[in-house]
Amino acid sequence: MGPYATQILGDFGAEVIKVEPLEGDVIRNAWPFRNPGMGTIFLNTNRNKRSIALDLKKDAARDACLALAKNSDVLVYNIRPQAMARLKISYEEVKKVNPQIIYVGCFGFSQRGPYAAKAAYDDMIQGAAGIPWLLKKQGASEPRYAPMIVADRSVGQQVASAVSAALYCREKTGRGQRVDVPMFEHLLQIVLGDHLGGYTFEPQHGEAGYVRILSPDRRPYETKDGYVCALIYNDKQWKAFFGVIGKPEMFFKEEFSTQETRSRNYDKAYAMVAEELKKRTSGQWVEAFERADIPVQRMNSLDDIVADPHLAAIGYLRTVEHPSEGTIKSLAVPSEWSESAPEYRRHAPRLGEHTREVLGEAGYSAEEIDRLIAGGSAKAAD
Repeated sequence: MGPYATQILGDFGAEVIKVEPLEGDVIRNAWPFRNPGMGTIFLNTNRNKRSIALDLKKDAARDACLALAKNSDVLVYNIRPQAMARLKISYEEVKKVNPQIIYVGCFGFSQRGPYAAKAAYDDMIQGAAGIPWLLKKQGASEPRYAPMIVADRSVGQQVASAVSAALYCREKTGRGQRVDVPMFEHLLQIVLGDHLGGYTFEPQHGEAGYVRILSPDRRPYETKDGYVCALIYNDKQWKAFFGVIGKPEMFFKEEFSTQETRSRNYDKAYAMVAEELKKRTSGQWVEAFERADIPVQRMNSLDDIVADPHLAAIGYLRTVEHPSEGTIKSLAVPSEWSESAPEYRRHAPRLGEHTREVLGEAGYSAEEIDRLIAGGSAKAAD
């Protein structure tokens, strides 16, 4: 959450200082990489940042961290609040040196409930929020996690939004504040936004779950030679679909004729679509659906995405030269601005690449920095 949120903020122009332990952010070592400590996920999630390595369990390193916080707008942390308190860099401690600080915590669970001190990783939060259960409910042979870091990434976006809103509030009021962004509760905004269902009402009226999304045939449809993704949703699209398959009279059947009746019969409707799409090739369906103005998309593999002509046209996967890693692909900022366009300003840093530079800006002399490094409180890149 923290690295992704601050990547977004860095892209938007924030000066981001990444405080790492002496062994570095664990994701540095996620394969593949050309050089140890510079894995692919790290390279894209930590552009536009500077790295300083501190052992915050040592008093001298803690003092250095507070020196950085003294002149910073925002502190974002991605460990449990209990650990921040043990390190003596809690909100109360940081506020003493910078009363206007925006102090943002991203961690597992709200601190007002019994799960406050529980450890949390993406897999745990996906499980707590019901995602593996939902996949099994939809028809998977067994519960599975979504095959992307969905909790960290989605909540990280909300962390970036919270930082922006808190800065705007401070601009208007002059006051800093603490902001907590727990993973569990924020991921539930996404899950329950779709699936609260009958629990919306008191007393409960109907079952939990959005029937359309849970339908076992809401999936890429198999064709004669592959798969396509199609969404036949509103009255116009269903009428057009029945015309495409040469059965226009089906639109007037009770179970297909209105949004309400279809919402009660999605399993039947989608199963029927699945059977029909097996009768033609993917190319034939894409052509027919586009002609009928029915949303359709070929199912891409990761290799397809990297070679996608639309992405090539907009420069989504541009190449940049990294000073230690050579030529790498960099993901574009997925928003476009008429003014103040986000940009790639800094390469993802080596561990401790900016330790000396950042500590010097915080008021440390060269001799003091040397002592911190020699004493094991800090680490600088070679």
